[in-house]
Amino acid sequence: MHAGTNLSQRAARTGIAVFAAALLVSGAAWHGFAAEPQSSAKVAPATTTTPVARSIAGGRDSYADIVNIAAPAVVTVRVSAKARVSPTGLEGDPGDQDDLLRRFFGDQFGQRQGPRGPQMPTDDRTLSAKVVGTDKASDLALLKVNGTDFKALPLGNSDNVQVGDIVLAVGNPMGIGQTVTMGIISAKGRSTGPGDGSYEDFLQTDAPINHGNSGGALVNMKGELVGINSQILSNTDGNIGIGFSIPVNMAKSVMDQLRTKGKVTRAQLGVTVQQVTSDMAQNLGLKHAGGAIVSSVSAGSAAEHAGVKQGDVIESFNGQQVHDFNSLRNRVAAAGPGSTADLTIVRDGAEKHLSVKLDEANPVKVARGRDGEPDSTDKTSLGVSVAPITPEMASRLGVKSAQGLVVQNVDPDGRAADAGIQAGDVIEAVNRQPVKTVEDLRGALKRTADRPVLLLINRQGSNIFVTVKPANG
Repeated sequence: MHAGTNLSQRAARTGIAVFAAALLVSGAAWHGFAAEPQSSAKVAPATTTTPVARSIAGGRDSYADIVNIAAPAVVTVRVSAKARVSPTGLEGDPGDQDDLLRRFFGDQFGQRQGPRGPQMPTDDRTLSAKVVGTDKASDLALLKVNGTDFKALPLGNSDNVQVGDIVLAVGNPMGIGQTVTMGIISAKGRSTGPGDGSYEDFLQTDAPINHGNSGGALVNMKGELVGINSQILSNTDGNIGIGFSIPVNMAKSVMDQLRTKGKVTRAQLGVTVQQVTSDMAQNLGLKHAGGAIVSSVSAGSAAEHAGVKQGDVIESFNGQQVHDFNSLRNRVAAAGPGSTADLTIVRDGAEKHLSVKLDEANPVKVARGRDGEPDSTDKTSLGVSVAPITPEMASRLGVKSAQGLVVQNVDPDGRAADAGIQAGDVIEAVNRQPVKTVEDLRGALKRTADRPVLLLINRQGSNIFVTVKPANG
């Protein structure tokens, strides 16, 4: 009722304003007419009116020229995926659909599966796309579309992006259609899920990013692509001005490898590290806090062969100062397997330089084929990649007890996916027997290869039982 009343009042005021304007115009005309000499009437005094101000040509503050370049190069990808049984056991449950959408539209705790059968509408065309390759560690996929007259954005250099730079985000939030938002680069080198097997070096922006913007472009004021919008961080599941974009330099590296090799390879040192705090620096006699202290060295790793020891503080990698674990990990990964790197460490107060030949990083896989694909002949294959959970992972995932195996990746065609298992789930027990290592899990699966397996899953602090059907069932 109030809305109707207000609308009526506004309409009434508008009518009065129009009527008053009509009076002014007709009054001016009347005065003009009355200004002619009359024999029997008084001459009305002349009136003046304020001239209407004119707009300044070319004085518009606008990003339209940049949008005109960027918008035609951004397409919408629609994905069709196989339905799976939700944790409640109800196929087609709305919660299951919401979870699937979260995987594509930026839930930082969700596993975003690779696209299946996508379509890409652009300039009113609907085209089928082929998946060339996917890289779950960076949350990127490369699609191939056959056609002509495609628009493309020039690639910028995300290393040169600075905090405070103005950027535009182009996407299709909530499916309402292409939308452009504006903001600045708020921070660089961000990570939202350290320790979960992903590689993150996000550009943080306050340009509004909402569900549906995932995969959209982050463009600088030169019309160059500097990032691919990936995630939002929010307690309310809505935009609060904290969004994250994958730097274009990382995306280009992934794209080139997927196009030429069909997969992405990364390097690793083979160490577990922690960030050096002020208290640690004081205890170790360091001049300042910074770098990464080695808490463990894997046997037979590149680090062990180079002479890295527990308690060493890694100060720089290939001449670049180390500030935290995430930046070190990204630099090592980008160096490439088999490459030789220079490591500057501090040991017992003395600085040392070590030469290390980097290994190839491989996630621990459970019952996978030689090429990392599910082995259909292996009845123990769940179709997941797992790793022993660490206290850091447990804290991030909301798990009280750091015991069990955290699920890193889920094959959408595997038995685990059919059962509703998600990345981030912690497998605590198999058939009511605790599992702490990959060997524990593998052994339990072998003992129950021909019957359903009962898994105790901890999902964000809540325990649920999940039954996985046998491979032949």
